Amino acid sequence: MHDVTVRQEIVDRVLARRGRYHLYDALDPARTAFVVIDMQNMFCEPGAPAEVPASRGICDNINRLAAEMREEGGLVIWVTSASSFANGKSDWESFIRNFVAEEVQQRTIEAMEPGGHGEAIWHELEPDERDLFVRKNRYSALTPGASMLQTVLASHRIRNVLIGGTKTNICCESTARDAMQLDYRVVMVEDCNAALSDDEHRAALENMIQQFGDVMTADEAVAALRKRPNEQ
Repeated sequence: MHDVTVRQEIVDRVLARRGRYHLYDALDPARTAFVVIDMQNMFCEPGAPAEVPASRGICDNINRLAAEMREEGGLVIWVTSASSFANGKSDWESFIRNFVAEEVQQRTIEAMEPGGHGEAIWHELEPDERDLFVRKNRYSALTPGASMLQTVLASHRIRNVLIGGTKTNICCESTARDAMQLDYRVVMVEDCNAALSDDEHRAALENMIQQFGDVMTADEAVAALRKRPNEQ
């Protein structure tokens, strides 16, 4: 887990701009989803082609917040990445050929096989039969055509989206930005996110708190869920 948070100079900037740091004091659990992104073998397993070592350190926090969500009547959604491959082409060919080194392209393709080992939820996490599972094939789960996440959120009348998972600054931030621009109330749960470095993790949090959503710890998110606002 990352031992960094939003820098004081950014906190001061946010306070000067809007007079408060947190956007949301209370969150109605019935209108809230905890969206956990890419916490699968592809990213969590040692030696995996897209390993994020820090991801293994956030499992306890994710499990704790997910359990609280269920207890309070909220929704937990596990989003995983997978891409199909046929006729020599990936369904995200520009990513595979331009952003993955040639020597690990085949390993990456195999790890991203839908329903394969790479897509399986990391064994330290505790999904529940009440949870939902969504597959995506782009960084943001809310890119048009990338997944069914937006449909799922709409069908459950979700307004508040808590984001956890990996990488903080790639798939998590991309999904969070899109969620805000679709008019969801977004919270990045900082100790439920992991990136490849402290600097990348913190930069994503600082982007979020300034323009795209709130940033809370798991404990702060739990407190907001327990307040149960009268109307949202």
